[in-house]
Amino acid sequence: MEKNPSSSRIDRKFIERKRRKEMKTLCHKLTSTLPHQTSKEAISMPDRVEEATNYIKKLQINLEKMKEKKKFLLETQRQKKLMLKSPKIEIQQIGLTLEVFLITGLNSQFMFNETIRILNEEGVDIVNASYKVNEDSVFHSIHCQVQEFGNESARISERLNKFMHDY
Repeated sequence: MEKNPSSSRIDRKFIERKRRKEMKTLCHKLTSTLPHQTSKEAISMPDRVEEATNYIKKLQINLEKMKEKKKFLLETQRQKKLMLKSPKIEIQQIGLTLEVFLITGLNSQFMFNETIRILNEEGVDIVNASYKVNEDSVFHSIHCQVQEFGNESARISERLNKFMHDY
C-alpha cells in the first residue's frame, strides 16, 4: 500500500511551518537579550542574529578582561597584605641576657635593621640574630648582652615600641 502523496505534502508543510515558527521564536528570544536599539528601522532577522553574535563575543572579551583584572587585583591585594603586615615586638630580660623577638611582613627588612640600630644605640652587645620565614611573616630573634643588671628591657622596649608605633 502506498501513502497518499497529498497527505505527505501536507505533513511536510506542517513540519516546515512548525520549524519556521520555532526558529522565529528562538531568534526573538536571542535578540530580546540585546540592549535596546533606538533605531526605528526594521532590521532583518539575519542582521539581528549577527548583531547578537557580535554582542555575545564582546561580552566574552569583557568577561576575560574582568577575570584578568580580578586576578591582578587579588594578587596585588595579597602582596600588600604581605608587605603591610604590622610588626610585633616582644622583649625579655633574664639577668644580663636580653632577647628581642620581632615579627614582620616579608618585605620589612627595614624594621629589622632599625631594631638592630636602636639596640646598638642603647649600648647592648648583640650576640646573635636569626630569622625564620613563614608564608606571610618573618620571625626575627635577637640575643643580646647588657652591660649591667638593671631595667634595660623596659627602656629598650619603650623605645622600640615607640618606633614601631611611629612607623
